[in-house]
Amino acid sequence: MSYIKNKNAFTMIELVFVIVILGILAAVAVPKFSATRDDATIAKGRADVASIRSGIITERQARLIKGEHDYIPLGTGAGQIDYGGLFGGVLMYPISASTGNDGWSSSTSGTYTFKVAGNANTFKYTPADGKFLCTSGSECDKLTK
Repeated sequence: MSYIKNKNAFTMIELVFVIVILGILAAVAVPKFSATRDDATIAKGRADVASIRSGIITERQARLIKGEHDYIPLGTGAGQIDYGGLFGGVLMYPISASTGNDGWSSSTSGTYTFKVAGNANTFKYTPADGKFLCTSGSECDKLTK
């Protein structure tokens, strides 16, 4: 009687080899993904800063046309910078305050924080001259280029 060996499955060595390769790929990909996420958060912050600065200038020009010479004031009421949410007085859609490791928050009137992976970057709005500047933080250069 002759037996024909029928191989329809993977051997244990083949399975272990595939698992090892997947582990190596995962070890390489996860840190790259984390860095990409931080880069995306910085890009979003940079776009937000540019929009906020542009909005401040646009609001200033609208005020000049009306004969007012001041920049938009601090505060949360109508005609103030944080009307309806962060920067709602100068942006069409206000930014929602974040309580997580990424995003915008405000601690005091005129002082804003943008977090990147938990690292705080502080911005200050000065209504006397309309400047919105990063005053401290490790990502200030990347956020204001």
